[in-house]
Amino acid sequence: MAEDIRIFSYLPNPRVWKSLITAKLGNVNLKVIGDKPMSLANWLWDFDAQELTSSDFEEMKSYKRKSKRGFKGALYKTDRFLEKNPFGTVPAGFNFDGSEGVFESNSIMRAVARFSDDSSLYGDKDPFKQSRIDSFLDANLVFAREFQVYTLEIDSLNDYLYKRMTSAYLFYLDGIERALSINEFIVGDKISIADISFVCDLAQFLRERDKKENINQQGYELISRNFEKEFPNSYFHLKTLSKLEEFRDFLLNYLEKVIKIS
Repeated sequence: MAEDIRIFSYLPNPRVWKSLITAKLGNVNLKVIGDKPMSLANWLWDFDAQELTSSDFEEMKSYKRKSKRGFKGALYKTDRFLEKNPFGTVPAGFNFDGSEGVFESNSIMRAVARFSDDSSLYGDKDPFKQSRIDSFLDANLVFAREFQVYTLEIDSLNDYLYKRMTSAYLFYLDGIERALSINEFIVGDKISIADISFVCDLAQFLRERDKKENINQQGYELISRNFEKEFPNSYFHLKTLSKLEEFRDFLLNYLEKVIKIS
C-alpha cells in the first residue's frame, strides 16, 4: 500500500496519537518516524528524517539551528524542512513525496481524516458539520497551548500561570461537558476527529497528576483533582473511547496511571 502521509516527531507523543487513531479508523497508510525527545538533537529534521552518526555532524553543519521552543541547544533542520514547516516544530506532517508540509497536530489529523475511507470522521463532507468540528478543534488547541506552557513550567509555578491554566481547563471542559450532555459524541451521533483530539489532549493534561507531590509542595492543588465528579460526561467519554480497539494501544496504559478506567 502506498504511503499517504508521513509524520516526523518526538515519540511517544499523544499529539501524534491523534493522527494514528484517525488512520486506524479510516484505513489510511500513515508512516511515523522519530525518537525520544532528548534524542532528536541527533537527528536531521527533514521529510527523509534520519538519525545522524558522529561523522555526519560536520557535513550537516549548514543545517545547524538554535532551538527555540521545547528543546535546548542546537538542532539540525534542512532548508526543505523549514520551507514545508515554517515554524520548525514537531510533529511535522508531509504528503507522500514531501512536496507539501502540514504542521500543528490538529491540522495533521485533519489531513489524515481527508484521506480516510470513513467520511464521518470529518463531518461527512458537509461544510457546516466540518466547520462545527473545526470549532471544537480550535477550542481544543487553545486548551492544549495553555497546558503546554503549564507543563513546561510545572516545577516553578506562580499564581498567574496556575490561574490561567485553571481558567482554560474549566472553559474547555465546560463546553465539552455541555456537548456530551446532548449527544453521544462531541459532534452528533458518530465519532469524529473532535472526539479523537479531545481524548488525546485531555489524557496528556491529566498526567499533571504524576506531579501531584511537586505541585502540592509549591502550595497548589491539582487542577484536575475533581475531574471525575465535576465533568462526569467527559470522564465517561474518555473512558469509553480509550477502551476501543483503535485507541487502547496508545491510550489505555497511559491513562490507567492517572484515572480509573474499569
